[in-house]
Amino acid sequence: MILDLGNCLDLLDYKNLVFLKDGYELLQATSADAEIGIPVNKGKTSDLLQRDLDCAVIEALHNSLRKEMLPEFDSVRGVFWEGKEIYPTAGFREKNHIQICVRNLDCIKGYFLPLPRITS
Repeated sequence: MILDLGNCLDLLDYKNLVFLKDGYELLQATSADAEIGIPVNKGKTSDLLQRDLDCAVIEALHNSLRKEMLPEFDSVRGVFWEGKEIYPTAGFREKNHIQICVRNLDCIKGYFLPLPRITS
């Protein structure tokens, strides 16, 4: 797939993390006004693979941008540190990965289907 991330909320850049803090505060305020609880991240382990809160925070941020008629992010990129440590006190885990969420489908510039493997 060929992607142009466009206006990307790149959460690997610490300067962009302030947007998440703002989104969380907005979510807290709107949930309190509506007298409803906020979602929680869940999981069977400490990895919390079901990230309902994180999704709601990013959606709250985009709802705010939309209301203020400001440009929304075309994509979101984040890193996830998951799994067991590879070795004691390691900063690396078994399932570290980066995820990209494409919010604007115009960012998808092309895709290809791999050819079947040829064996002789």
